[in-house]
Amino acid sequence: MLDIQLIRQDTEHVRAALAMRGTEFNLDEILNIDKQRRALLQETESLKANRNAVSKNIGHMDNNEDRSRLVAEMRKVGDQISQLDQQVRDIESKLYDLMLEIPNIPDSDTPEGATDDDNITIKEVGKERDFDFVPKPHWDLGVDLGIIDFERGVKLSGSRFYVLNKAGARLQRALINFMLDLHTGQGYSECYLPFMVKQINFTTAGQLPKFADNIYHDVEDDAWFVTTAEVPLTNLHRDEILDADTLPLYYTAYTPCFRREKVTAGKEVRGIKRGHQFDKVEMYALTHPDESYSTLEKMLADAEETCNKLELRYRIRRLCTGDLGFGSRITYDIEVWAPGCNEWLEVSSISNCGDFQSRRANTRFRPAKGAKTKYLHTLNGSGLGLPRTLIAILENNQQPDGTITIPEVLRPWMSGEENIG
Repeated sequence: MLDIQLIRQDTEHVRAALAMRGTEFNLDEILNIDKQRRALLQETESLKANRNAVSKNIGHMDNNEDRSRLVAEMRKVGDQISQLDQQVRDIESKLYDLMLEIPNIPDSDTPEGATDDDNITIKEVGKERDFDFVPKPHWDLGVDLGIIDFERGVKLSGSRFYVLNKAGARLQRALINFMLDLHTGQGYSECYLPFMVKQINFTTAGQLPKFADNIYHDVEDDAWFVTTAEVPLTNLHRDEILDADTLPLYYTAYTPCFRREKVTAGKEVRGIKRGHQFDKVEMYALTHPDESYSTLEKMLADAEETCNKLELRYRIRRLCTGDLGFGSRITYDIEVWAPGCNEWLEVSSISNCGDFQSRRANTRFRPAKGAKTKYLHTLNGSGLGLPRTLIAILENNQQPDGTITIPEVLRPWMSGEENIG
């Protein structure tokens, strides 16, 4: 959530920054409601101050008639205050709902642009493998090896579900364990989180109200299936005040992720690239505002190490303003090359959200003893998303005989086996 003072004091800057995202927001309506709210608060505080002053005098009055008259007047003032308090609550609720609709403003280092074509490639690591045969896509490799079963996945759950079998299931588990062990070694604290959380968690993380149609949930029990571990991790310290010397806090967590993601059929959804359920290992940080950009670079390097250890060809792209996530100020995407699909696949987005999420979560820190509290900064990133990482491993490590060479770093979790098939 943006700071209302920022909107109030630097309206045109905020308006221009939001316009770079390619959408317009009615800041004038927000400012008008804010003005009404402040006027009501001022009127309410004035009445309360007057009531307090009169109440003190009443206790020292000897004239019963005058005392009774003032008591009656103060009852009326009390009724006015109650009505004004309710008006304040109503208008603050309306203002809050409008503020929830506004995305974060882009950082000055975020390139201006409208679509994926405007994203900037920062660097590319690794060389494309020179195949002496035509590489197969994973949807053929997996079926041929008996490790991906699309038909039974659809039978069990419908379109865009699949079953991983035998070495496919083991490879998925190996990736999860490898990533968690790697990130804990990088300084992250591992969490095992609920896969269903209450609605407030999504609002705090910035996924509600905007992405309500993308989230599976049970209305009766207020149980919402996580779309990413970022959602519960953002809420771990909701409504808490942290000591500055505890920062930064780094967390990593594995969760399955559940998303409706209504897309048209075709190349985009073939295979396991985009499903309603997928696994992901998340990295998350809460930092002092002065350290959030160095933390962003650390998290990017940590995600890169995952790719390097898996010996995957990858590239890093800085997202443009029109391609930013709702809560992000600046984002790096990591994409891996999939030769069978013949395309780059995004496996991680590392984002600095500034104080956008912490304002929603009311997560603060105290810089020093007795000092005024401040909102901390939050950052998140995948380390990595599993399906597309699995795709890249299968397609880049396929052999002419149809077998798959298992990356050396994963073999300890595969009973030392070197190949699939």
